[in-house]
Amino acid sequence: MDYGTLQGILTIIVMVVFAGIFYWAYSSKSKPKFDEAANLIFSEDEIAKQTNHSGDNK
Repeated sequence: MDYGTLQGILTIIVMVVFAGIFYWAYSSKSKPKFDEAANLIFSEDEIAKQTNHSGDNK
């Protein structure tokens, strides 16, 4: 097996991995998990605001 054949095989492997990641990222089963992850920052801000205001009673 020469270098050109190995390079071709590795190229095909990388293309298959890329297609798998692309399919996983855009599949309808992954959308709810990604939506939840996208909104995590907003829920953490609300929790932080609530905890910061709880100690303001002086």
